[in-house]
Amino acid sequence: MCQLCRIPAGHSYTQNKNYAATISGSDQVAIQQAKVFVEDLQRGMFVSRLDRPWTRTPFALQGFYIRDLEEIRQLQKYCRYVYVDVVKTVGDVGVKLRKLTRAASEASASVAPAKGTPRRIPVAISCKPVQIKHDSYAPPEPARKEAAKARQLHDRIVQGMHEVMVQLKTDRPLPTAQVNQTVTQMVDSVLRSPDAFSWLARVREKDEHTYSHSVRASVWAVVFGRHIGLRRQELVQLGIATLLKDVGKLYLADTVLKAEKREPREELEYRKFVDYSVKLLSVDPNVDQQILNIVQCHKEQYDGSGYPRGLRGGQIPVLARMCGIVTFYDEATNPRGAEFPLPPSRAVGQLYDLRNCAFQEQLVVEFIQSIGLYPTGTQVELSTGEIAVVVEQSHKRRLKPKVMLVTDRNKQLLEKPRLFDMAADDDRKQAVVNKGKKLLAEMGLITITQDLDPCRYPQIDVAKVRDQYLYEQRLPAFIARFIPSR
Repeated sequence: MCQLCRIPAGHSYTQNKNYAATISGSDQVAIQQAKVFVEDLQRGMFVSRLDRPWTRTPFALQGFYIRDLEEIRQLQKYCRYVYVDVVKTVGDVGVKLRKLTRAASEASASVAPAKGTPRRIPVAISCKPVQIKHDSYAPPEPARKEAAKARQLHDRIVQGMHEVMVQLKTDRPLPTAQVNQTVTQMVDSVLRSPDAFSWLARVREKDEHTYSHSVRASVWAVVFGRHIGLRRQELVQLGIATLLKDVGKLYLADTVLKAEKREPREELEYRKFVDYSVKLLSVDPNVDQQILNIVQCHKEQYDGSGYPRGLRGGQIPVLARMCGIVTFYDEATNPRGAEFPLPPSRAVGQLYDLRNCAFQEQLVVEFIQSIGLYPTGTQVELSTGEIAVVVEQSHKRRLKPKVMLVTDRNKQLLEKPRLFDMAADDDRKQAVVNKGKKLLAEMGLITITQDLDPCRYPQIDVAKVRDQYLYEQRLPAFIARFIPSR
C-alpha cells in the first residue's frame, strides 16, 4: 500500500489503496503524477520521476513506459517508489489513475487559499519539441584513431582565438575566415570521433589562460549537435557562434568581468557584452545571420528570465538554446578564478535542476546523454574501491565506459595503469551466468560509485593518463577481464 508523499504548499492530494496522487494547483496547468511503490507497478504505467536522481540509475532521463516484468524488476533494484504520469499511462490502470486525479482536482478547487497567501499560477511556455535524429551519423571511431588530428586542430583553434583577441585589441578585422575553416575541420573530426575532442575539452592544461572557456564550450556544442543529428552546416554555425560568443567581453572593465559578486549596476554593465559581440561580428561579411542569432540569444533563458531581450521558449532559436546549455555546463565545471573544476555529476545535477526554467528539458536530457554522466577525463571511484580515469565512452551504455585504473583499492598508485572496459566485463560475466555456471550475484558486476573532485587525489595526473591512452604507440594491450588487486 502506498503512503502519501509530502505535498508542497498550494497542492492537494488524494489516495486509494495503491496510489498517492499529487496535483499541482493551477488555473492553467495541472501536473498530474501518482506516487507508486515499486511492488505496485503495472504494465502501461509511464514512469516520469524516481525517488532518486535519474543520473544514478541506468534508466532514460526522459521517462519510459513499463512494458514487461523485467523493467519492474530493474526498478525494484534501484527505487523504493516512483512517480507515474497519469495522463500518459495507458490501459485500465490509466483510467483508474485519471479518475483518482480528477477527484483530487475537485477537492482542491473546493479549498480556498488562506487569506493573504499569494497564489502562484505557472505560465505555459509554447515551445515545439526539437527534432532528434540519433542515427544521423556513423558510429564513432575509436578516440585513439582520431587523437592526433584532433590535437592539431585543437591547437589551431586555441591559436586562432589568441589571434582574434589580439586583432580586436588593435582594431584590426577579425580572422573569421580562418576560424570558419578550422571549426569546419573540427566538426568533421567530431563527426568521426567525439571522444577525441572531448578529451581536449575536459583536461585543463598548465597554460590555462590560452585554453579558454569559449574553446571548450565550442567542443561541447559540436559534440551535442552531433548527438542529436544536426546537419553539418548547422554544426559549423553552432561551433563558430559558441567560439566567438564572448568576443564582446574584451570591452568590459576587468573589475566587472572578473568580479565574483557583481552589484546591480555592474551586472547591467556585464550583460552588455552580448550586444558588443553582435556588433563586432555583424560588420564581418564572413559571419552569417544564423551565427549572429545564436550569439545574440545564447544568454536568453527558457522561462524568459535571460537577457538581453527576455525571450522565452520557442522564441529562442534552437541552436542558441543549445549554446546556452553548453555555456552553463562549462562555466560550472570550470568557474572563473577557481583552481579546480566541479565534478561533472554535480554540474549535470545543477543543469538538470534548471530544466524547463532556464533550459528546455528535452535539450537538457539530450545534452547529458551526449557527454555521459562521466565524460572522458573524469576521475571515478569503482565499487571495488579503486580509482580510475574515464578514457572513452560506451555510447550505448553511458554508465559503463572504458576506464584506466590508476590506483589499487587502498588508493595507492599502480606502477602501470591498466585499461578496463566496463561494458565488456559485464558482457563476459553475463555470458557465464547465461551458461548456468554462476549466479550474477556471485560474479559481482563492477560499477562506478562516484566521480571525484579533481583535487582529492593530486597524485593522479589526468593529462598524463590521456597522453598515454591516446598518443603512446605501445600501451599495454591488456584489457582487464576483472579488476586486478580487487
